Formats: sequence, structure tokens, C-alpha cells
Amino acid sequence: MKAYPLKLKPIYKQRIWGGQKLREVFNKDIPAGNKIGESWELADLPDDKSVITNGELAGQTLGSVIQQYPKEITGDKNFTGPFPLLIKFLDAQDVLSVQVHPDPETCERLGKGQPKTECWYIISAMPGAVIYKGLKKGVTKEQFTEAIENGPPRRIAELLAKVPVEVGQCHFLPAGTCHSIGAGLLIAEIQTPSDTTYRIFDWNRVDDSGKPRELHIEEALESIHFEASGDDPAVTTVGRLIDCEYFRVDKGAQGKGSEVFLSRGKPKTLIFLTGFGTILGADLPKAGPVEFKAGDCLVVPAVYEGTMRFAEDTQYLTVSI
Repeated sequence: MKAYPLKLKPIYKQRIWGGQKLREVFNKDIPAGNKIGESWELADLPDDKSVITNGELAGQTLGSVIQQYPKEITGDKNFTGPFPLLIKFLDAQDVLSVQVHPDPETCERLGKGQPKTECWYIISAMPGAVIYKGLKKGVTKEQFTEAIENGPPRRIAELLAKVPVEVGQCHFLPAGTCHSIGAGLLIAEIQTPSDTTYRIFDWNRVDDSGKPRELHIEEALESIHFEASGDDPAVTTVGRLIDCEYFRVDKGAQGKGSEVFLSRGKPKTLIFLTGFGTILGADLPKAGPVEFKAGDCLVVPAVYEGTMRFAEDTQYLTVSI
């Protein structure tokens, strides 16, 4: 194949807590008037697969292209998929449910689900915006269960660590961390490829049909890492933001007119937060230029070599596996 950076078509998800911020900030073509809470920028799950929108591979799913060209895309000729990342933009106009994602051991113990570790990069935040990140120090499984079964509804949230956030922060949430996102936040979410979420508390909301959303109390209590109660996973703002066993995230900031070289070796996923520019292949004219702008998410194949040229001051995240 002729390797080049792959642009992907976003998959929009309507959510009870969503809004129109993705149109306002990134000019996403989301349905007007709908509460769009998630834009899945990169997905290779059974029911949601990103479609390539540029070049000779346009119209094919990322997953199918990896099956055809595993070494070229991933650097591993024996790679079988799925692509090991799920990347989203989240528009939280209202607070998200209190929830948890399981780790591999819990999935095996329960006999279902896929593990998920994730991080949140804060793109924009209303004054006073917060996230709920883990349990307060000393909270036990017994106390949490008591709050679920017998406490006033908001007692559950009172047991969570409430953390004020600022633009530019990256928060790491390993599997087993009880969490929620507060209102007024636009977030880039980078995670392992799983859509398994166990909901514990939904702030007494009902959906458009007047029904509460499903809760998953038993699974959640099995999934939460109570022994990590009070731990505060690191918050980072510059350079290497995340370095875990599943992915690494680096933050880049380049001025107008600058260039950054993209080397061969491993696949990279680029998430552009501001600015715009062009990626030029090393073997021009065979590999033509690929333009990027704020809100784009591109997969750079492992065998690709080229240069990012910035036409405006740009901030971006590079995710490697």
C-alpha cells in the first residue's frame, strides 16, 4: 500500500448530558438541536468502526485496512486487531453518571465485558468545573454499598473525590476507578478499545421517555478498586502526559511556520486541539499532502515518514501504543 496519514469519519453519539459544543469549537457537522455528547474519532469495535475519508483507502473501515496491511499500519505483520485505542471528544453540558470500568481480572471473574483504562485531556472548562475521580480516602466497600442501598440519593456522589480542573490538564483513570465528569467540560478521552461501563448513580435523571437509565450495581461493586481509595493518579500538563501499559500520550505545541518530523517505526494517532497545517510525505509526490485542523484525529501508519508543517500556532496530542 501507499502509506499516508488516515483521516477518519467521526461517529456521533447522542447523550442525555450532551450539547452542541463540538460544532462551536471544532465545527463538527453534528445534527442541529440534538444533544451530542460524544464524537468517536477513532473506533474499531464490533458495532462501531471508523471509516477512512481520504486517499485511496477512503470508504474502507480502519479495521479492514489493518487486516489487509497489518505490518504497514501497526508495524506488526501478525497483528490481528482490533486497533488498541478508542478516542473520543466528550461534550459534557450536564454531569455524567457515576460509573466505573472493569479491569481484565474483573472481566474474567464476571465472565463478560471488556477492560477499560482511560485518560481525560481538558480542552475547555467553564469556571468552577469539576470531575469526580476515585473515592475519598478511607471509603470502604461496605460504606459505599450502604450509601447505594440505604443512603439519600446524592450520598453516593459525596463519597467521591471532587477535583477542580483546568484547561490543559490530563487526568489518568486506570480501570477500577469510580468516576464522573462534571458539567461544563469539553474533553479528549483516550482509552483502550472497550465500551463496557457499569453505571452506579445517574443523579435521579430520566430520559426523553421519562424512564431512568439502567444501573449496574452488582457489576460496579465487583469492579471498583476500593483498596485505591484516596489515591490521586497523577495530573500532568506538559510533555509526556500518560505512560501506561496500554498507551502513551505526549502533548505538542508548535508555532506558525515550524515543522516536526514523523519517523517510521510505530503507528501514531494525532489529535489536533488548535491550529491547522499540512503533513507532507517524505516520498513526494507519491505520498501527497494531508491537511489537518483543530478537531481532526489522524492515524499515521507505522511505515509512514513525513513532516508536519504548521500554518498556525497549534496544540496537539500524539498517542502511541
